[in-house]
Amino acid sequence: MSTRTDTPGGLPAPGGEQLTYVYAVGWEGPALHALASRLPGVDGHPLHPVTAGGLCALVSLVPADTFGRHGLAAQLEDLARLETLARSHHAVVDAAFAETPVLPMRLATVYLDETRVAGMLVRRRGEFEDLLGRLEGHVELGMKVYADPRTADAPAPATAAPAGAGAGRAYLRQRQAYRRRGEDTYRAASDLVGRAARLAQDVVTSRVVHRPQQGQLASRPGVNVANEAYLVPRARTEELRRALTGLADGVPGVSVEVTGPWAPYSFATAPPAEDADGGGTR
Repeated sequence: MSTRTDTPGGLPAPGGEQLTYVYAVGWEGPALHALASRLPGVDGHPLHPVTAGGLCALVSLVPADTFGRHGLAAQLEDLARLETLARSHHAVVDAAFAETPVLPMRLATVYLDETRVAGMLVRRRGEFEDLLGRLEGHVELGMKVYADPRTADAPAPATAAPAGAGAGRAYLRQRQAYRRRGEDTYRAASDLVGRAARLAQDVVTSRVVHRPQQGQLASRPGVNVANEAYLVPRARTEELRRALTGLADGVPGVSVEVTGPWAPYSFATAPPAEDADGGGTR
């Protein structure tokens, strides 16, 4: 999870009660101003726009003691609190993206004050304008491929065998059958990932391969063997969704999950650490 505190050495603002939390950047215009007037940010803090260089950042003021470097680190270690922050952050980004193209900032992007935010907009103007132009008219779809040999066709149960060596051989044959089933399932999942990439290449503008999700992050049983994001023209979103979902039809033990459409988180670049005036960290 990336964070930024735009203060010397990444420390909370000395003597300051509030920092500036940045959600998204878009073109300067009435859409984001109107949104800011009616939508709350994290913990209900009111949104407002910061404008500079023809761009607009949606921000809210947040307490320095809880959103400075150390306070923020403590919040991000609390899974329940992290989920609350993420929901609030994404609610702002999604609402903004529904109105106008925006670049989502990473969760917990915090600056010392609005002057630093305005300076960031001016310095990154060229990059932001290019990104906004590229993302206009597009959405993000996510695709995950799962392999679960337990749901594939099970091998036929071994017939009864005499005790002794015969029983041992039967057990080994059954173990080999289960191992082959697992190998076949993972091979089929890998082949499906390749088919998905070939299918998407004529539809999507860009593709990002993320690290597969494991444990609690995985939303389905089995092993997540692929976790990808596609930047898709809005008009072709449902076409691609149907095509990707249908790839797993008739493939035992393999499933496909397609999520979105989302704001294009995977294709928006937040300002790098060295851009922070005070030596902020990520």
